[in-house]
Amino acid sequence: MSTTPPPARRRDRTHLLYLAVIAAVVLGVAVGLLFPAAGKALAPLGTGFVALIKMMISPIIFCTIVLGVGSVAKATSVGKVGGLALVYFLAMSTVALAIGLLVGNLLHPGDGLHLTEALAANGEAQVKGGQGGTEFLLGVIPTTLVSAFTSGQVLQTLLVALLVGFALQRLGSRGEPLLRGIGHLQRLVFRVLAMIMWVAPIGAFGAIAAVVGATGVTALKSLAVIMLGFYATCALFVVVVLGLLLWAVARVNLFALLRYLGREFLLILSTSSSEVALPRLIAKMEHLGVSKPVVGITVPTGYSFNLDGTAIYLTMATLFVANATGSPLAMGEQVSLLLFMVIAAKGAAGVSGAGLATLAGGLQSHRPDLVDGVGLIVGIDRFMSEARALTNFAGNAVATVLIGTWTREFDHDRAAEVLAGRTPFDETTMSADEEPAPVPEPRQADEPRPVAHSA
Repeated sequence: MSTTPPPARRRDRTHLLYLAVIAAVVLGVAVGLLFPAAGKALAPLGTGFVALIKMMISPIIFCTIVLGVGSVAKATSVGKVGGLALVYFLAMSTVALAIGLLVGNLLHPGDGLHLTEALAANGEAQVKGGQGGTEFLLGVIPTTLVSAFTSGQVLQTLLVALLVGFALQRLGSRGEPLLRGIGHLQRLVFRVLAMIMWVAPIGAFGAIAAVVGATGVTALKSLAVIMLGFYATCALFVVVVLGLLLWAVARVNLFALLRYLGREFLLILSTSSSEVALPRLIAKMEHLGVSKPVVGITVPTGYSFNLDGTAIYLTMATLFVANATGSPLAMGEQVSLLLFMVIAAKGAAGVSGAGLATLAGGLQSHRPDLVDGVGLIVGIDRFMSEARALTNFAGNAVATVLIGTWTREFDHDRAAEVLAGRTPFDETTMSADEEPAPVPEPRQADEPRPVAHSA
């Protein structure tokens, strides 16, 4: 009998990165306040980190869009549940964008900073709009199928990704090996991105030091405004929009549902990623009374397509960068840019750094002169990622209950028992199908002991 111990699991060290970013931000603020000239001289550190993120934009956009198109086809093929889920996710993303735009335009985050000179910007050599409609449309078409990946034109990469995705759809089962291959490529790309994110403390230190050195306490106030505004917007969306919708459709109290998912929220809060709670959400939604088919379709699809917190984050971060660099966006630019970002973010849920890459990709495609402003967000991105992940998770939990209700695949009586605590979730089996083993009654002292029979 083998006594070889099982291989030790690799420890998750992402919390160390989180602590390093916090320390780097504090150090950058101190350097910027105490030694302004030295702080401004550190701007290339932030610019270099942004350049690394820009390097990953095209492969991330290509992989996520191709796999996203494949997921749409798969979800739609399962019938009413998949189609209803996709329509709901699209509607909620639009609502989240609208709320983010409303709050962002009311708060005007980044106003008055005028950080163009503080950034080691490459935007001086880039053309800031000015293209006519015909030139813009023709510019979306790459010279060759692969030149989009080397030219840095994100819209060209998007066009190629859409063409490849729809072509793989038409291939049917013959395209499955290629789709799996792109899935492996995506994992490789995200692994490289995860490696780059370990340089985030250096980038955050340089960017914050440069900004604080150039503007002083004004920069700290602006960063506090966008962070608090983002938290408030996420809370407003979850409590008002999702809470009212959940009660109106399913007669389920939002706070009872959130309390039921308390352990999952703590897990997400400690990792800044909603992906880690995916298996537990599936098990708990089934235990709550939503049917297996609805949970099996809605939850995984929602993790790629129902990114309410990400939509709000991209909205407010974009407005902050534009205002801080003295180049505010017109409403038409805001809408087109943010729609592109929400599409580009599909399939990148739970990946550290994907939010920054999506933000940089959207700005690169519409306003290249603003890309270097992404360095302003690096220092606070980790602080905002928790709220982003928690909002995404809450949105997917609510979506599962709503779609179960609309398809009559939700047991309201069982949900009432579960949320009231009378039918607790079994943490040992993590399964809705298995009932906890009955506890044997204590044996009386005068009862005879059972006799063991040998086989």
